[in-house]
Amino acid sequence: MSRIYVVGIGPGSISAMTGDAITAIGSSDVIVGYKVYTDLIKDLCEGKEIVDSGMRQEIERCRLCAELAISGKTVSLICSGDAGVYAMASPMLEVAKKAGFSDVVVVPGVTSALSGAAVLGAPLSHDFCTISLSDLLTPWETIEKRLKLAAEADFCIVLYNPASRKRADYLKRACGILMQTLPSDRVCGYVRNIGRYGEEAKICTLGELADEPVDMFVTVFIGNSQTYAKDGRMITPRGYKLQ
Repeated sequence: MSRIYVVGIGPGSISAMTGDAITAIGSSDVIVGYKVYTDLIKDLCEGKEIVDSGMRQEIERCRLCAELAISGKTVSLICSGDAGVYAMASPMLEVAKKAGFSDVVVVPGVTSALSGAAVLGAPLSHDFCTISLSDLLTPWETIEKRLKLAAEADFCIVLYNPASRKRADYLKRACGILMQTLPSDRVCGYVRNIGRYGEEAKICTLGELADEPVDMFVTVFIGNSQTYAKDGRMITPRGYKLQ
């Protein structure tokens, strides 16, 4: 019986994938995904058909998965991080419904907010929110409003997609918006290439963050009013009284 799995492969290493994700890929005839991600799991794909493509071909990949499944094949559509967080679960479900195919299983993975937080220490131990700085699908005015309100609410904030070649100054712009409410010495950090070759992390202030070199492979963390840095770790207290 054919099926579509929408699989979150986590930060990048096979060791960080969930057992369910590995099982879904193992039971699939075809693996579909962005080439950067299919390359990361090629050791799991021996003997399987692999269909990869570039950026901004998300809907085409979903349609292909639906066509393959309707033809009788079991397909894994892979995404980095979690399949339902800024990823492919939603469009795949919508495309499958339109195509009349209902057997779609969403397989969760470790999103970069969680894997990156573990690298930095414990920056998300209290309430937090995630905001993508990509305005490809969300108007910048909406992103700006979310940044302002998150700062006012004293959330720890995780920024996805902080910059790209066409959006080189977006993190700087976001930091400027946040500093309308937050102090420039607010503890922040970022992690590049989480769980992959070249992983690096840095803790800095919000003022310093504005000028840090970032790209699409970086996840940014902005602490709340209680967050502090100690011994190279970014820590947001949970609130327990320490004896």
